[in-house]
Order: sequence, then structure tokens, then C-alpha cells
Amino acid sequence: MTEHVLRLQGVRKRFGDTEVLGGVDLTVARHEVVALIGASGSGKSTLLRCVSLLEQLDDGRIWLGDLDISDPRVAPDRVRARIGIVFQQFNLFPHLRVIDNVALASRRVLRTPRSQADAAALALLDRVGLADKAQEYPDRLSGGQQQRVAIVRAIATNPELLLLDEITSALDPELVTEVLDLVRQLSAEGTTIVMATHEMAFARDVADRVVFLDGGVIVEEGRSADVFEHPREERTRAFLSRFIGPGGSGSSVA
Repeated sequence: MTEHVLRLQGVRKRFGDTEVLGGVDLTVARHEVVALIGASGSGKSTLLRCVSLLEQLDDGRIWLGDLDISDPRVAPDRVRARIGIVFQQFNLFPHLRVIDNVALASRRVLRTPRSQADAAALALLDRVGLADKAQEYPDRLSGGQQQRVAIVRAIATNPELLLLDEITSALDPELVTEVLDLVRQLSAEGTTIVMATHEMAFARDVADRVVFLDGGVIVEEGRSADVFEHPREERTRAFLSRFIGPGGSGSSVA
């Protein structure tokens, strides 16, 4: 039986009179990479924020493994210790050195001894080619380097689930590749990832499954090759036509 890391059932979220999520059902298996695609305002970021408990649901339920994390009695910090999340903006602590940004959660949440947490953080930074930046402050790094540090920080506690929210949208085009290469590496290593992205070629090549949202609902989902090459729904075809040329196999990204 497939082991599900994440399961959403009937998830709804409103902001005032606007329904942003209109009843979303979704499951994510262990080691699966799921790409959320759709226009700005389709609900992708809100969905990730609901999973990470940064937004409270109006209706529905969310399970992380066997734990119903939508139960108000569940402590949010207990959930967030099991989920890593990276946002559009890097959100590094500007007053902390790079190594301290990476090691902070291990020290404070997992109560890992400082020397052990720092050694693990340095090993992670070395793995992504940033060990020489460990003692620098974030403002001394390029945008691509800062986002790679943010990803390393998110995986430093070995989370069960990694959420990536448009992590390349704030980067200059020449810096996008270095960040996506790291995500590609994590995917190859079996990290369970749910990512909201406008990088269509990357989603097609790396994601196991693609979920197209429009107006706060899932319009279509399936294997990435199927969705990109043979979309079933007219709304999906219209959306993808902005990025993929005639014949459905192009790789240009707007």
C-alpha cells in the first residue's frame, strides 16, 4: 500500500468574500515530487501556507502522515518541525551568519547541541558549494546563493515534506538554474516535495505529478508527461499554450 506523507480533503480557504481554495483533495506519496501549476491567484501559495499552518482552514482536513494537522488541538510547532518550507523571498535572518541561519532550527527546535548542529550545517553548505560563505551575513550573498541557503536551512532538520513556493520568482534569470539544480538533486535523492512553480520545463522534467489549479480548485492532475503532452481539460490546454509551443513538447518558459 502506498504510504502517503500528505493528504488533503475538502480544503477550503476564504479571504473576506473571496474563496481562494474551493474544496481541494490531494494526496502526496513518500518520495513523490508534485508540481502545482496555475496562474497567479489560482491558490497555489495559499494551499502551501495552509499545509504549513501559516493559514487557518475554513473547512476540510489535512493529514501529515497519520496526524490530522488541521485539528486545532495540534501544536503548530510540532507540525512545522516536520515540514520544511521555502518562500519566494529568501527570508533569511539578516543579523545571523549563514551557518547560524542553517543551524538555528536544529539548535532550538530539535535541541541539537550547538557543535553538532553547526557541523551538520557546514556539511550541508559544503554540499551545495557554499561552505566558504558560512561566516558571511546574507547581504553579502547573491540572490541565488541566498535562496540555496534558504533551501539548505529548510532541509537541515530532515523534514518529512519540503514545500517550495515559487522559489525562483524573485531571482534574476541567470541565477535560476543554480537553485533549480539543487531542487533537482533533492528530488533525485528521494525528498518528498510539493512545489508551486511557473517554471514549466522544470516541472515537466522533474515532477512525478503535476496539479493544475484554476480559481482555487484542481482542474486537472496526472503524470507530468501526460498533463503537459496530452492535457484533457480545455482550461489546462489554454494555460499551457502560454508556455509550450504547438505540438505540446516545447520547453520554452515565459
